[in-house]
Amino acid sequence: MAGALPAVTLPSVVAELLSEMAAAVREGARIPDEHLLSLKFVFGSSAIQALDLVDRQSITLISSPSGRRVYQVLGSSGKTYTCLASCHYCSCPAFAFSVLRKSDSLLCKHLLAVYLSQVMRTCQQLSVSDKQLTDILLTEKKEEA
Repeated sequence: MAGALPAVTLPSVVAELLSEMAAAVREGARIPDEHLLSLKFVFGSSAIQALDLVDRQSITLISSPSGRRVYQVLGSSGKTYTCLASCHYCSCPAFAFSVLRKSDSLLCKHLLAVYLSQVMRTCQQLSVSDKQLTDILLTEKKEEA
C-alpha cells in the first residue's frame, strides 16, 4: 500500500535476542550467559544499567480499561520516566539526545529495562481508570515543559 507508514520494530537481532531470553524464562531456566553477553555487546553499559533497573523492580505497567498501556520507569536518579513500548519511546533526555538526535543508541536504559522486565516477567502492574491514565500523562507533560 503506497504511502503507508511501516510498523515500528526493533532491529531483528534485538528482537531475536529478546525472544530467546523470553523462551529461557518460560522454560524455567535462567537467562544464558551468552544472551547477557550479547545484550552487553549490542547495548553497551546501558544493558547493565537496564538490568539493574529490572533487579530493583523499577518498571510498572499502567493499563486502563480502554486498553491503553504505558510503562513508568523509576530511574536511577529518582525521576520517573514514561515509556511507550508500542512505538519505542521514552521521555528521558538520553532518549531524545542519544537515540533520536545523534542516532548512536538503539534504546535508552529505561526502554531496554521495559523490554527486559517483559521478558523476565518482573514488571509490576497497575490498573487505573482512563481519566487517571490521562492525568498521569498530562502531569508528565507539564513537568517536561
